[in-house]
Order: sequence, then structure tokens, then C-alpha cells
Amino acid sequence: MAHLLVLSANPEHELLPALGLLPHRVRHILADPAALVNAPQADLIFLDARRDLAGSKSLANLLHTTGLSTPLIIVVTEGGLPAVSHDWGIDDVILESAGPAEIDARIRLTIAKAQAKNSQTDEALSASGIVIDDSIYSARLHGRPLDLTFKEFELLRWLVQHPGRVFSREQLLSEVWGYDYFGGTRTVDVHVRRLRAKLGDLEALIGTVRNRGYVFNPAKEDSETVSY
Repeated sequence: MAHLLVLSANPEHELLPALGLLPHRVRHILADPAALVNAPQADLIFLDARRDLAGSKSLANLLHTTGLSTPLIIVVTEGGLPAVSHDWGIDDVILESAGPAEIDARIRLTIAKAQAKNSQTDEALSASGIVIDDSIYSARLHGRPLDLTFKEFELLRWLVQHPGRVFSREQLLSEVWGYDYFGGTRTVDVHVRRLRAKLGDLEALIGTVRNRGYVFNPAKEDSETVSY
């Protein structure tokens, strides 16, 4: 039995009718940042995104970027599925019409995945003086905090996770911005330039391969020891 928290614009109405057929403990609160300050502890959070996709995405990103460790599943209508992408910062998505067996399976699998992730003894990714802690979305360079935007952090993390591998601008757009991003590849160049500026003397860690793309070049002394 899991402790579930349901965030909805109308907490008095059932978000997932079939959820009531399961033996989990469920609490309903208003889907509002202010209401989350004193929110009860939960094993998993359901967020109602059926009617306000933009607002729900903002709230999901807020939860994600503030270091939320509780897994988050959004509930949408079938028509809302095309708007959902990885940059929501969620763990799963489910239709409001889902039956009890599907809901229970998603709850079990999502919680198990989160527990496996949290059981790792070292959550930090480090290379060449850069330390990235995904659990709290922080990045440091030789102990100095890097003031990064969300996309700068995601881009740096992706590159550091794949040292020596060259990614084209199109690949980076797909992996970091998502398939539904409609902007041009120039945004990758802009973010790389900003990252290099924030890396200062170590800007060369992010290399350019002419006519191919960008690559993270770890220092020679740790080129084979990028660690988690």
C-alpha cells in the first residue's frame, strides 16, 4: 500500500475514479505552489493536467527544479498526450480513463524505479573538476557553484555523461530539448556559448568538431574516470 498525493484544481472531485478501488492511502490538495509548502509526505504524486496543460507543466517544472525526490505522474486526457514531453520533468503519464490494474501497475513501477535511483550511493557525476548532482540539480566547478539555467544544466549534464562522444546540434536538440521543440539549432550554439563563458578558463572542456557538432573533452588525467 502506497501513500499518494493528488494535486488538482478541484480536490473535491475524483481525478482518477478507478484509484478509489485500490487499497492505497490518498490525500487530495490544491494544485498550487502555496499549498505545497505544508503538503503531506507521499510515496508518489499525481498531478491533474487535464484542463490546464501550460499551468500544469509550470507546476511540474517547479517541483522538479526545486529538488523534488517524490516521483511525479501527470493525469491527462487523450487529447493532451501530444503536449507532454520529457522537459515536463515527470516520471510517467496516465490517462484519466485508466483502469485500476493499469493505475496500480504504474504506481508500483514508478515507485520502484525511484527507490532504485535513490539507493545509489553516489548520485554525483564528476569529471575535470565539474561535479553534477542530479538529485538537487546543482553543478559545481572546483567547488564553485555554477549559476546555470535549467537547459544549461541539462545540456552540461548530457555532455558530461558522454565524454568524448560528438553530438550534432540536431541530436542535442532531440536529447535535451525534446522532439517537440520547434526552435532552430542556433539555440544549441547559444547555450554552448553561455556554458563556456560560465566555465571560464575551462571552456575548452566543451569542444567543437567542425561540421559535426560538440563534444565534452575531459582532462587527460580523468579521461577514463568519469564517475557516478
